Amino acid sequence: MSISSKVKESIERSSWIRKMFEEGARLIKEHGVDNVFDFSLGNPDLDPPDSFYTIMAELTSDKTKGIHGYMSNAGFPDVRETIAKRVSAVQDVRLRQEHIIMTCGAAGGLNVVMKTILNQGEEVIVPRPFFVEYSFYIDNHGGTIVLVDTNSDFSLNSDNIARALNEKTKAVLINSPNNPTGRVYSEEEIRSLADLLDRHSSGIGRPVYLISDEPYREIVYEEKTVPSILKHYSHSIVVTSYSKKLSLAGERIGYIAVNPLCEDSDVLMEGLIMCNRILGFVNAPALMQRLVARLEGSMVAVDVYKKRRDLLTAGLRSAGYEFADPQGAFYLFCKSPDEDDVAFVRHLQKYNILVVPGKGFGGPGYFRIAYCVSEDIIERALPRFREALESWRG
Repeated sequence: MSISSKVKESIERSSWIRKMFEEGARLIKEHGVDNVFDFSLGNPDLDPPDSFYTIMAELTSDKTKGIHGYMSNAGFPDVRETIAKRVSAVQDVRLRQEHIIMTCGAAGGLNVVMKTILNQGEEVIVPRPFFVEYSFYIDNHGGTIVLVDTNSDFSLNSDNIARALNEKTKAVLINSPNNPTGRVYSEEEIRSLADLLDRHSSGIGRPVYLISDEPYREIVYEEKTVPSILKHYSHSIVVTSYSKKLSLAGERIGYIAVNPLCEDSDVLMEGLIMCNRILGFVNAPALMQRLVARLEGSMVAVDVYKKRRDLLTAGLRSAGYEFADPQGAFYLFCKSPDEDDVAFVRHLQKYNILVVPGKGFGGPGYFRIAYCVSEDIIERALPRFREALESWRG
């Protein structure tokens, strides 16, 4: 075999979104792009803020000698200081540049964190449904993912997390607003989780990290707020990106923020900076670092995503689908009318609708709809969703 058996197995396990992409290409070729309704990819379709283009033009015309060269592996000091001030305000914890590392997106940041903290065989607890790539990021660095069920409304279940904790537990990884459910964990849930981890850390004589993946933090509805894990738990790490906030997914820019109260935080930061280098990222893109520092406080129009959510949920609920309204992000995790979510997803394809089975997110019996698409696509797809459900039920 030309590739490793492990990679081959990983390809098979992570194939659902890829399969939907391939199926979409086939349907478009057969029916035309205007007749295919692709809700499979979480690729933000909104343009970046207008100021992005102005600042980008200024930065690319700057011919200062060495401006595109190497810098500290953690990133430009002035950029880190700007972001530290922003994080301090948002997370209600005092950070300095020494607590920030610029990364190649949240995916790069999570790999850096896992590489830094994990010993072979240590465990990372992840509530499910979950973003499937987490399992690969953890496995990349010798860890083992431990999945725990959330409640029926996708809120955190502290009892399930408590049962999963043991001496091998190195971290708990959460994602709020959540992909694929759109759930925002409440202040009470975060406080309860922090208390649980404090007790467990004291019992085993070392900290269990709480890692929060937050690329959708600013995309929330009904004045919902995302609680600060840095405020509630000392041994906490935030990883995020500008992929969704500024619609810069392809630019691969984000950062890691470490709680200053974290045990041995200086050593942890040294480890993170080294792993940023030796994993091959070396440093986050220089141009994008300068750009996002100047765009702090800017973001895409969240009200557009809310309008799409409301249009989609009203139409699907009227058609007879069941789901919990998303509180953030741009995903709807809809209950399949049959336990076999894969079968129903294939049924939807007969109506040229592409979604991703919940099985791919550790949530069988559901399917994910990514509504980062135009209102026109949603409006034209809704009758197809209705027809598909009616025909399924006979």
